[in-house]
Amino acid sequence: MKQKGIDNFSGKRVWVIGASSGIGEACTQALLRAGAKLALSSRRVDRLNTLAASAALNQALVVPIDVTNPAQLEAGYEQILQAWGGIDLLLFVSGVYVPLRADNFDIKVVQETIDANLLGPMRAVALVLPEMLKAHTGHIAIVGSVAGYSGLPKALAYGPSKAAIINFCETLYYDLLPQGLSVHMISPGFVATEATAQNDFEMPALISAKEAATEILAGIQKGEFDIHFPKRFSGFLKFLRILPYPVYFWIVRRFVKI
Repeated sequence: MKQKGIDNFSGKRVWVIGASSGIGEACTQALLRAGAKLALSSRRVDRLNTLAASAALNQALVVPIDVTNPAQLEAGYEQILQAWGGIDLLLFVSGVYVPLRADNFDIKVVQETIDANLLGPMRAVALVLPEMLKAHTGHIAIVGSVAGYSGLPKALAYGPSKAAIINFCETLYYDLLPQGLSVHMISPGFVATEATAQNDFEMPALISAKEAATEILAGIQKGEFDIHFPKRFSGFLKFLRILPYPVYFWIVRRFVKI
């Protein structure tokens, strides 16, 4: 049994959470060109308004939210329901990244990261699931990271938050496939964004946000569950997961020059 894709985004109702920059902004621009109806969410209202100004009449709703604020999320979804009656695709792209190693381990950073990167998408999914289950149709797409595959340097908070997203998406897939809903687990490698600009090391197979958006939307159209890219990097990391730990750690130490 294969899950459904989206043949054509034209007219589809898409809620993009994290639309104001990076991968989310690139996905928003591509979806606008494809004729989708977009609800644009993030904390940065000025950027959302700029994006909405480039849309056609009645093509975009600006729905400012902070994903760590349940009340804002609920009010935002209610605004979308009143305008459209539901959504066809939840595309959750929002996330935070703070480089963290054992010598500067900060539990406050960990809590903020988990709140945004794990509880944030869980809150959004909890909101949209009831209507999707009633209709027996809909798509949930969550951007995680290849950093969730296994432990990597400088990711003591970010990595665990993304590993949990992988588990969450896998479990959602089991439950939702028989109900006619599709789940898309998105695991990018290094993408040139404001977040990765913090990195002080060479990022292998770095791609642009526009390239990432192309991969994401193509994967959703095909109905893919596991959308990972660029394959030359994400495929290598998938291979590392099956190696014995001594070999894995030796390879990471040798190739991750930080």
